Amino acid sequence: MPARMWKRRAVMAAAAASAAPVREAFAQAVKWSSGTERASLPAPTNATDCHHHIYDSRFPIDPKATLRPGDATVADYRALQRRIGTTRNVVVQPSTYGTDNRCMLDALAQFGAAARGVAVVDTSVSDDELARLNAAGVRGIRFNLVQTGATTVEMVAPLAARVGKLGWHVQIHALPTLIVANAALWRGLPCQAVFDHMGHPHEPGGASDPVVGLLCELARDGRAWVKLSGVYMDSKVGPPTYADCTAVARAYIAAAPARMVWGSDWPHPTEKTTKPDDAILFDLLGRWAPDADVRTRILVDNPARLYGFAA
Repeated sequence: MPARMWKRRAVMAAAAASAAPVREAFAQAVKWSSGTERASLPAPTNATDCHHHIYDSRFPIDPKATLRPGDATVADYRALQRRIGTTRNVVVQPSTYGTDNRCMLDALAQFGAAARGVAVVDTSVSDDELARLNAAGVRGIRFNLVQTGATTVEMVAPLAARVGKLGWHVQIHALPTLIVANAALWRGLPCQAVFDHMGHPHEPGGASDPVVGLLCELARDGRAWVKLSGVYMDSKVGPPTYADCTAVARAYIAAAPARMVWGSDWPHPTEKTTKPDDAILFDLLGRWAPDADVRTRILVDNPARLYGFAA
C-alpha cells in the first residue's frame, strides 16, 4: 500500500479518535428522560422551565395517590437543566404528596433564588401556612382535577380569593370538558389562572377544540396563562414532531404571546414505560415560535412576571 494512503488513513483514524471524546462530552443521560443529545435550540439567558416535579422517598406518599414514581431528585433535575440549557425553574407539587408540601419546599431550599414553587392546599389551610409558603418562594396553588383526591373544583373560588391577596395564581390541571364547563368560574376569578398542558385538547378538534378557543379568550383578556407543556400526553402522532399539537401551540402563541410559558413536565410521571426526550420537547418551541424574540418572552420575560423572578 502506498505510503501516502497509509498516512491518510492514520490521519483519519487520529481524527476519529480525537472526536469521540468530544461527542461523549456533549452526551448527557438524564434520569427519567429518553435520549442523550443536548437540545438544538439555544436557550436564552434565564430560560425557565415552568413545570416540573421533584420526588423523594424521604417524604411520605399520600395514601390516596395514584401516581407513585420513583425518586426524581434535585440533582437529577440539574442534569436535565444542563442538557436543555434552562437555568430557572418552577417546582410544582405533584399529586403523589397530596397537600403535604414538604418535598416541594425542600427542593426550593436546595434550588435557591433560581426557583419558585406551586403548592397544593385545601380550604383548611391557615393564613399562617400560606404566609410560610410565600416566604419559601411559592407563587401559586395547583388544582389537579385529573388525578383527583386532594382538591376539587368547588375549592377553586374560595381559595383563589385568599391567595389572590398574596399576588398568587391558581393553576388548573383539568380535562377540556371540565375546563369548558366551568368557563364562568375562570372568567370571574379574583386572581390569575394558569392552565396546565395546553388544556389537553384532543384531535380531531385540535386548534378548533372549544377549550383552545376559551383559553385563547381568557389569555387575550388578561385573565389566564397557558403552559406549553405535556404534548406527549395528547399527541397521536408522537415524537419527534408531535405534529398534531403544532397548530394548537401556534394558536395560543398567536392569541397571547405575553401569556405563554413553557414547561418540561419532567420526570413525566404519567408515562409508565418510555419517557419522552426532553431535548426534543424543548426544541418544539422552535417550530411553535420561529421568532427568537417571541421565544425569549415565553422562556424568560413571561415567567419573570408570573413567578416574580428578578429581571
